[in-house]
Amino acid sequence: MSRRARIAMAMADGLDAAAFGDEHRARLAQLGDLVDDDPEILLGHWGCPKLDATFLGGMPNLRLFAYAAGTVKEIVTPDVWTRGIVVTSAAAANAVPVAEFTLAAILFANKGVFAARERVRDPAVRIRRPRPVGNVAKRVGLVGASLVGRRVIELLRPFDLEVVVSDPYLDVAEATRLGVTKVELDELVATSHVVSVHAPDLPTTRHLIGAAELAAMGDGTTIVNTARGVIVDTDALVDALRDGRISAVLDVTDPEPLPADHPLRSLPNAFVTPHVAGALGSELGRLADLAITEIERFVAGEPPLHPVHDADLARLA
Repeated sequence: MSRRARIAMAMADGLDAAAFGDEHRARLAQLGDLVDDDPEILLGHWGCPKLDATFLGGMPNLRLFAYAAGTVKEIVTPDVWTRGIVVTSAAAANAVPVAEFTLAAILFANKGVFAARERVRDPAVRIRRPRPVGNVAKRVGLVGASLVGRRVIELLRPFDLEVVVSDPYLDVAEATRLGVTKVELDELVATSHVVSVHAPDLPTTRHLIGAAELAAMGDGTTIVNTARGVIVDTDALVDALRDGRISAVLDVTDPEPLPADHPLRSLPNAFVTPHVAGALGSELGRLADLAITEIERFVAGEPPLHPVHDADLARLA
């Protein structure tokens, strides 16, 4: 663009102040002017309206939608592609804290930390610990080589752990490049000390981890889910947890949030957090950085780092 760009923000009230600091605003000011109507660039975040024909009708000159958060699946519509609008996402930046949370969960699970904490609270609690306890020579199974899954692979490299992955879109050559072993799901759940879910929410992945997969897990196995709650069959998981044979670390659930009286809230071998693995607080700056970088590249006529295409939506989380 030879002139200053017209940039609009679309996000929940107050999020612009929470997610975009003075440095971010200074970068935007170098690129163009913040406007309320007819933008060429739309900077979105959580709470952004759906980009349908009605919404886009007020933006006839829109050329770029830079999303400063993760998935755009529920925001972007066919009207965006019809108009030829470039779409980018900061999902790669949001994958960082999710992977860090996952790493902590894996290391704590193999160490038996969650079970030990419950026994401190109540010595009568019976939860199967991993055998043997520790983070040496253990197998970690990742269900999905997504952005988060690949970041987890990177974070696990310094540890003496074997990593296996089940993902229909991952071929053996790419698995070798990543330093992991590609296996089928049935082998992964039966042989892994920790099973960590990183698959997207698709019709083919709903209840991907069901009664049969949970039953195949060895005593002391921990299942970690930071992806989408519906990928694990909740009823089957509750049944599997009741005898204390396996454990679960769940940052996402189905339903979400859980009802006040749901068993997952009280089972001692269910460590449940309220969808906090993704970017929060100071971590939001990473998302803003990446979205503004995409705007800078667009203004400079450079290709985006993390474009989203129509064909991608079928596989996105």
